[in-house]
Amino acid sequence: MNLLLTGASGFVGRALLQNLVEIGLRVKACFRAQPHLQINNCECLVIPDFTIHEEMAWKSALSGIHTVVHAAARVHIMNDKALNPMDEFRRVNTTGTLNLARWATEMGVKRFVFISSVKAMGEGTDIGSPFKADSPCQPVDPYGISKREAEIGLLEIAAQTGLEVVIIRPPLVYGPKVKANFAALMGWLAKGMPLPFAAVRDNRRSFVSLRNLVDLITVCISHPGAANQVFLVSDAEDLSTADLLIRMGHALARPAKLFNCPVMCLRWGARVLGKEHVFDRLCGSLQLDVEKNRQILGWVPLQTVDEGLATVAAEFRK
Repeated sequence: MNLLLTGASGFVGRALLQNLVEIGLRVKACFRAQPHLQINNCECLVIPDFTIHEEMAWKSALSGIHTVVHAAARVHIMNDKALNPMDEFRRVNTTGTLNLARWATEMGVKRFVFISSVKAMGEGTDIGSPFKADSPCQPVDPYGISKREAEIGLLEIAAQTGLEVVIIRPPLVYGPKVKANFAALMGWLAKGMPLPFAAVRDNRRSFVSLRNLVDLITVCISHPGAANQVFLVSDAEDLSTADLLIRMGHALARPAKLFNCPVMCLRWGARVLGKEHVFDRLCGSLQLDVEKNRQILGWVPLQTVDEGLATVAAEFRK
């Protein structure tokens, strides 16, 4: 099988590329800039954008390709400088994705695996009422909206052309060299900083380790049952914020120093600071039901939460 991978320099893309090469697939990996390292058994291509001006470059890249795994995206950007962030998210995540899928069909590609996001569904769930793959989608932020619009367009292309589309919606992905909020929490715990989350025990959030996500994507590349399906993915164990921090501390061998601060006070403080979105991510619930993966693909997570956290902690200690 010949495979084209976009977003090969990203957090998920790097790990996925390594796995695909190790299992013997012939991979063309697309980068926006020249990669610093040579990758064995892989053809590296530099294509900066998904605009119409790059059409011939993408069609050349797609020549002889059986499956596309589209992991490139415009993700959440702190202090976004774009004049109209919504337009920019749509340009890359929606229009760019659909351009690539249309060019893929013209070049005879059989399957298109799209790495979407649970944000295409919404920002949270009630405890005990997890998102399922067929739950109604109500995205809130520009990133989630652009991903959902891409999903809708891909399913339309599949219906019109016969292209097999697979959509995968991960929640927060953690693994070695993870960044953003997850890395910040690790840093605070490693420094022994007291954190005011001891009372945040009633929420539940789903996470997915990088290894588990890469494994599901790899299965979806070739499994016959994956065609034209939507899958959620997680470690299949939902944690409260307090439990997550305790287990992160255990992985770091630095017990978490948590103290009680009423959740209402945390919410009020976040509102005063204009950080309500941070409060929602730390204290709200977002659960995913991944039973469909077992039923259709026979897939269950390779790695437990504690095993995944151990890999993050080992890299962090370096």
